[in-house]
Amino acid sequence: MSIKKYAVAIRDVIAEEMRSDSSIFVMGEDIGPQGGIFGCTRGLLDEFGENRIIDTPISEAGFTGVGIGAALTGMRPIIEFMYMDFTYEAMDQILNQAAKLRYMYGGKATLPLVIRGQQGIGRGNAGTHSQSVEAFFTHIPGLKVVQPSGARDAAGLLRTAIRDNNPIMFFEHKALYANSEEVPDDTDFSIPFGVADVKREGGDVTIIATSLMVGRALEAADILAKDSIQAEVVDPRTILPLDMDTINASVRKTGRAVVVHEAHKTNGVGAEIASRIMEDSFKYLDAPVTRLGAKACTLPFNLVLENAVVPGVDDIVAAVQNISYR
Repeated sequence: MSIKKYAVAIRDVIAEEMRSDSSIFVMGEDIGPQGGIFGCTRGLLDEFGENRIIDTPISEAGFTGVGIGAALTGMRPIIEFMYMDFTYEAMDQILNQAAKLRYMYGGKATLPLVIRGQQGIGRGNAGTHSQSVEAFFTHIPGLKVVQPSGARDAAGLLRTAIRDNNPIMFFEHKALYANSEEVPDDTDFSIPFGVADVKREGGDVTIIATSLMVGRALEAADILAKDSIQAEVVDPRTILPLDMDTINASVRKTGRAVVVHEAHKTNGVGAEIASRIMEDSFKYLDAPVTRLGAKACTLPFNLVLENAVVPGVDDIVAAVQNISYR
């Protein structure tokens, strides 16, 4: 085991996989000499050269199309988006091409493509650089959608993504890059998709949280424990495929559920999770499922306002207390 920052864990997995498979290459803006704006490709240009670490023009639609073509012809590209907000510039390539081609070729083609990058709050990057956009991609069959909440999960899930023969949307979080955690040194360490992780056990309420909200949910659980409310915190890790077995098992044990994510509450992933809990585990519930998400407004530039828009620890505590005393 080694203590690694989230960003370093990502960089190390990319390097390890590139050393073992010459078909892997990375494309993106400022990923070469600069090493990416958050350092996730730092030093890779020196080791692998400009034929495998490719700085691209500011053309998300263009380099995403190149990645899809390369994947179809036997390469295993990793595309770094500087901000996952910019996937909007490549929606046709991602949703109409990458997601559908394996099906439209009758399974005869493979498309091993990883589209990765950061999103979310934390730096006051304002409305077009601070969004959480994962829900858009869960609606389209053919994609897999990943949201690691820590360095260990980032390493294990990224290795699985790189080795997968399908297009993967890999959502990192800018506010997690500096967080450190123990990561296995095994160069084959991986975490399968569709397997949630119970980050904390409890018997009174289930908090299902994604990405940055996992840490806030764990903080909320510590506060709730002082009030004799034992919260179980479940991190889905991948939201497509979604491990409803683990989520439902937890909810059936606790009888209460709060779903929290940073993305806007309306039509967010939390709505899907809440709906499926109601479908699968309604008779076990002692209170309605509660959802927390960002308020229906553009993400502000001001850091105080930014934090006011998305769920905080106090919001999670209040939501749990509200359903715990009904």
